[in-house]
Amino acid sequence: MNQYNNVKTSFISIPENESLARVICASFISQLDPTIEELTDVKTAVSEAVTNAIVHGYSGKCDGMVFMDCSIENMLVTIEIRDSGKGIEDIEKAMEPMYTSCPEAERSGMGFTVMETFMDSVSVNSLPGVGTKIIMKKLITDKRL
Repeated sequence: MNQYNNVKTSFISIPENESLARVICASFISQLDPTIEELTDVKTAVSEAVTNAIVHGYSGKCDGMVFMDCSIENMLVTIEIRDSGKGIEDIEKAMEPMYTSCPEAERSGMGFTVMETFMDSVSVNSLPGVGTKIIMKKLITDKRL
């Protein structure tokens, strides 16, 4: 059975909306009957991506918008988190474990590492002054086999 579905949402860049993004994504992918581990992995990655958009993209200001696009094609979940914030100067450097652009805020610098650990693939596109787009993919185990 070829299955496709998609949901798009946007919300203002306040920390309280990080949990909203997790719930929306978890509810959406529940139609695939993921394991608890798969569901937790996706929720954790979404949390990190949305937090990065709010904290780094918009520097914690609540005047920006975060966009989330979740899609399912067969058992492949694709999640895109996008902001129109300040962008990333050096993506390679930003993806290094322990690197943070906000050391004064006591950030761990592990956001991208967490995303890469819990998802099958993570790609980051960013332009300084334009914003950042993170695309994460995870193949959910098909229990019908």
